[in-house]
Amino acid sequence: MTLDTSTATDARSGDPKDGGRSVWARLATWTPYHAMMSLVTASPRRQFLILAIFPIIWVLTQHLGPMLQMLRVSLTDAYPVAPGVEQNLTLDNYARFFADSIFMMPFFRTLVYAAVFTFCTLIITYPVAYFLARHVSRKNQMLMLLLLLTPFWVGEIVRTYAIMILLGNTGALNLALKWLGLIEQPIPFMYTSFSMGVGVVYLTALYMLLPLYSALEKLPKSMNEAAADLGAGPWTRFRRVTLPMSIEGISSGCTLVFLISTGFYAVAVLLGGPSTTVFAETIAGFFHVAGDQWPTGAAFATIMFATALLITGVFQMIMKSLRKGDLT
Repeated sequence: MTLDTSTATDARSGDPKDGGRSVWARLATWTPYHAMMSLVTASPRRQFLILAIFPIIWVLTQHLGPMLQMLRVSLTDAYPVAPGVEQNLTLDNYARFFADSIFMMPFFRTLVYAAVFTFCTLIITYPVAYFLARHVSRKNQMLMLLLLLTPFWVGEIVRTYAIMILLGNTGALNLALKWLGLIEQPIPFMYTSFSMGVGVVYLTALYMLLPLYSALEKLPKSMNEAAADLGAGPWTRFRRVTLPMSIEGISSGCTLVFLISTGFYAVAVLLGGPSTTVFAETIAGFFHVAGDQWPTGAAFATIMFATALLITGVFQMIMKSLRKGDLT
């Protein structure tokens, strides 16, 4: 009995005499495997390149590649090209945007909407992130986050229709106002800037909440306690301690929400009206017609993308200067 137990123990321990080693144990002693690992981990630079190659491929093929293709299409006079037709390079598609003032209104309306909706999202989600990070115990924070993220488990279209049901003439909001006796006739919330704003804020809240929560969660409670010991009131502590220390989260959240808001299409179509046409609808109009209008749509999309990046770049510079000012 003792001999059998010893033999089983040797097998489990991977003794090479009995061939009980696992596949990974055999691989670890395989000479070609050692040679390959030595080649891969020969230097920190090589390790970095091996780890970075897959993210780089993803960015090039899934992000930068489509943008470069859109830029290429925007510089052509026709796309797709019919057989036997020569494709020429031109800047007329960009000139069309500046030559016709009809495109200016939805363009600037989109930028204004994006800025206003971003600010509204910040104001609404900041208290939620603050409460979650500062007043909820760590063991319950993950549960609360999961509850807040539940609506985002469904698609954008489904959530947009949920807003339509909420704000319709027979929706929950109008019914509640009638029940309270505040109105006699339903308020036409739908197909206005208000309904579109509610939809955008609802759909982008997650992208603001998570950066804010991450920044506020890292804020040491001892800093507020020290400020309180020095006689600072709640508002002073928030203005002088909490808000400056959360600027990084504000910067990241606002950048994400602004960029996303400039490209919303389904929300504008389903919740907006004739007076709330945004630039994404204008761009889509060029892709819904004949192929010779696709380059114009690509040019307009490039203009909006470049403008949004420029605005967010300036915003990031301002926020960076504010962070440096707080540190000094």
